[in-house]
Amino acid sequence: MKKLIAMLLTSSMIFSMTATAFASSDESDAAYVKEKGTLVVGITDFAPMDYKEEGSEDWVGFDADMAVAFAESLGVEVEFVEIDWDNKILELEGKTIDCVWNGMTLTDEVTSSMECSNAYCNNAQVVVVPEDKADQYQDVDSLADLNFAVEAGSAGEAEISNLGLNYTAVKAQSDALMEVSAGTSDAAVIDLLMAAAMIGEGTGYENLTHTVELNSEEYGVGFRKGSDLAEALNEFFAASYEDGSMTECAEKYGVQDAVIEQK
Repeated sequence: MKKLIAMLLTSSMIFSMTATAFASSDESDAAYVKEKGTLVVGITDFAPMDYKEEGSEDWVGFDADMAVAFAESLGVEVEFVEIDWDNKILELEGKTIDCVWNGMTLTDEVTSSMECSNAYCNNAQVVVVPEDKADQYQDVDSLADLNFAVEAGSAGEAEISNLGLNYTAVKAQSDALMEVSAGTSDAAVIDLLMAAAMIGEGTGYENLTHTVELNSEEYGVGFRKGSDLAEALNEFFAASYEDGSMTECAEKYGVQDAVIEQK
C-alpha cells in the first residue's frame, strides 16, 4: 500500500512538473514582461545609442529613448542593465534581460540565436586611428601590421578576425577607443555611428579619426527565440516612424540619416 501511494505521489509530481514546463514554454513573452511590470534591456555604454550624460545616472540615447517609449506602449517600466556583450545570448536565455537593444548588428549568429526585430538603422564597422597617422591607413592592405582593440563578441571583432589581423578583445567599444588614445593599441574598429558621436573635433577624443569602412550592416533588437515581443516592436517601429516620433528621436541624437524606413 505504501509503495502504491509513493508511486501515485511520484506520478502526480511528474505530471505537475510537466504541466508547469508546458505552461512556461507556451507563455507569451509579452505576457511575461507585462506580468512582472518591467522590460529589462541589455545594453553597453555606446553613444549615441545608450549612454549616460556627465553627472547623470539616467541612460539616454536613440536606443534608450526608443526603448522607454516601447515599454510605455506595453504598459511597463524599462530597466537598463549593462551586460558583457560577449554573453548577450546567455543573458537572454537565462532571463536576466528581456532584450538586447544596443546598436546590435544583425549578424548570422544573432539572427539564428534571437528573435530579431526588423532592421531600423544602417551602420558600418570603421577603423579608428590617431589623426596624425590617418593618411597611412586608407585601405585594407595598409592595416596588416597594426595591433587592433575591438569589443569582444562584436561585429568589429568578426571583421578583424576574418581579415586575419592582430587584435586584443576588450569589454566595450569605448574601451577600444581608450586603448588607441593611450597608445596601447595602434587602432580600433568600432561602429560608424559611435565614431561620428565620440571622436574628432568637439569630442573627448579629438586626436582620433576614422578611415577605412570595412563593411555595411544593419541594426536590430534581439529577444528570446520565439518571442512575440519582436513582432510587437515591429508594429511599434512602424507606428512611430509614421507619426514622426522615431525621426524626431533620431534627430535629437544625430542619427537621422541612418534610420531605415519602417513599414
